[in-house]
Amino acid sequence: MRWYPLLALPLLVACAGQSRPARMQEAAMEVNLNARFGRMELAGEHVAPQGRPAFFGHRKVWGSRVRIVDSELIGVRFLKDDAEAEAQVRIAWQPVDDGDMRMTTVKQTFKEMKSGWYLVSEERSEGDVGVFGEKPESPKDAPVQMPRKTKFDTIRLGQSSASPSHENTVDDP
Repeated sequence: MRWYPLLALPLLVACAGQSRPARMQEAAMEVNLNARFGRMELAGEHVAPQGRPAFFGHRKVWGSRVRIVDSELIGVRFLKDDAEAEAQVRIAWQPVDDGDMRMTTVKQTFKEMKSGWYLVSEERSEGDVGVFGEKPESPKDAPVQMPRKTKFDTIRLGQSSASPSHENTVDDP
């Protein structure tokens, strides 16, 4: 009967709590994992109220014009006495009308508030444009294309000199 308290000891040690960096990393992983699989209501639980419109606006094309293939948390950096942190997230994605895989790295800023870590802002830091529905920029050195001629001149067979602009008109004998 005296061994029951010994069983409860590991449980108490495990529930003692996570460190601040571990809680921040867990919040970042939950936001991105839930967003990847389309569970936006769960992802929104770790987004600060002032950041929700931008967060949901960035992801409104996910599933309709953009297919998310993978996302991974590639780094975390703490700022301002560990009360603010930046997370780097690499997102692999495809436009639904194109089979090419694209990669984009997003910088997310988290702040510690009363009840945990919350995403307050995010921006694309490198990689392909379009994961948030932006229009790709045209390269400055791309050749300028002339508009295609969609209307063709009419050539009538059997009329003599009816059309002076066409010298190769065929006459019937």
